[in-house]
Amino acid sequence: MGERRRQNASRGDHKKIANGAKDHDGQWGRAWEVDWFSLGGVIFLLMFAPLIVYYFVMSCDQYQCALTGPVLDLYSGKTQLSDIWDRTPLITWKAVYIYAAWVSFQVFLYMLLPDICHKFIPGYVGGVQEGARTPAGVVNKYQINGLQAWIITHIVWFANAYYLHWFSPTIIIDNWIPLLWCTNVLGYSVSTFALIKAYLFPTNAKDCKFTGNFLYDYMMGIEFNPRIGKWFDFKLFFNGRPGIVAWTLINLSYAAKQQELYGQVTNSMILVNILQAIYVVDFFWNEAWYLKTIDICHDHFGWYLGWGDCVWLPFLYTLQGLYLVYNPVQLSTTNAVGVLLLGLIGYYIFRMTNHQKDLFRRTNGNCVIWGKKPKYIECSYTSADGKRHNSKLMISGFWGVARHFNYTGDLMGSLSYCLACGFDHLLPYFYIIYMTILLVHRCIRDEHRCSSKYGKDWKLYTDAVPYRLLPGVF
Repeated sequence: MGERRRQNASRGDHKKIANGAKDHDGQWGRAWEVDWFSLGGVIFLLMFAPLIVYYFVMSCDQYQCALTGPVLDLYSGKTQLSDIWDRTPLITWKAVYIYAAWVSFQVFLYMLLPDICHKFIPGYVGGVQEGARTPAGVVNKYQINGLQAWIITHIVWFANAYYLHWFSPTIIIDNWIPLLWCTNVLGYSVSTFALIKAYLFPTNAKDCKFTGNFLYDYMMGIEFNPRIGKWFDFKLFFNGRPGIVAWTLINLSYAAKQQELYGQVTNSMILVNILQAIYVVDFFWNEAWYLKTIDICHDHFGWYLGWGDCVWLPFLYTLQGLYLVYNPVQLSTTNAVGVLLLGLIGYYIFRMTNHQKDLFRRTNGNCVIWGKKPKYIECSYTSADGKRHNSKLMISGFWGVARHFNYTGDLMGSLSYCLACGFDHLLPYFYIIYMTILLVHRCIRDEHRCSSKYGKDWKLYTDAVPYRLLPGVF
């Protein structure tokens, strides 16, 4: 959201390879075959995800972020679809220049400036790092320099805002809908290129999956780690840059627009900027750790990641700031402190839960968590080559509270962004609704994989830690 392709294989060979791999190599990556339910989900997302993004942005631009506004006007006959479209700004050359310069700048920072932050920032892991082993047995190397790119980008932004004055700090929000069309052009272009590349010149043919269903392959991707040259990795670049680096700049542009329109920046806008900046900086601080996550280790690169990272992420993850431009909210001191504490506590749980797992793995359980040696379930599994391996599943610390308590912390942080916007409109709460669906689905998806991998040992683990996210609830 598939069969492995070998060079010069025929269509008939594709299916044999897939079935053989499915029997012997395990369910790595996305699906090998497409059922009707999965195909329906793919068609739904391909058709409606772009419309959802447009609807949210248009609702703010034309209806002060009232999601029901367009529907009610259409139902009552006050407006027509053509009227809404006619009021929608189209792509402009200015937006094209802005976005082309932005993406080019991020490619430059990614490809041509090797990381130096790890040399002088204590505790930061950057520079050349190895990813997880792919099903084809390849261990890719990555240039981890996202934190450096984020720092340089923001130095340039603030230098411009206070000294250089090359462009207005409101440049992003002022060109927001024209930029939406630009991001769609890139999202569809890179997704289509990835599909063509998988057929004609894959980076590693053994790390490809073909289902024979064009829509599924286009959306969920064929290549596991498509690359151009030695270092330009599609997944790492588009997952982190240009979307996530832009996240905090977009919020800063929203804050500048608030200042321009109302003469002040509200405390709710400041909270959204601070809490989401913590999340973004944390992502880049732990970019090396990200190489071991489900996105890199299991997802293929297709429309789901290509278009999603270019369009869905920057436009829908920043809805709170956009809402506050049109509907400024000044929270009481008590409410502001409550929102801040919820966000910080959620971040602490998210970060410490992941830290405990990382510490446990690095020390093979020879560590101290919450003042004592951690408990764990001994388990074993068989790899693709038939070898038997031993592993440990921790049931101490936050991992004894729930099986995915890091997601619980993530959801607490997501809720804090939404609560900063008050309760007058539904639009700011889309993020917590979306993240809940995404992370619950990821829980189920991950546990299905673990159950297949560990068998009866997984049952022992789930008996010891019975809840996924919320103790006593789920």
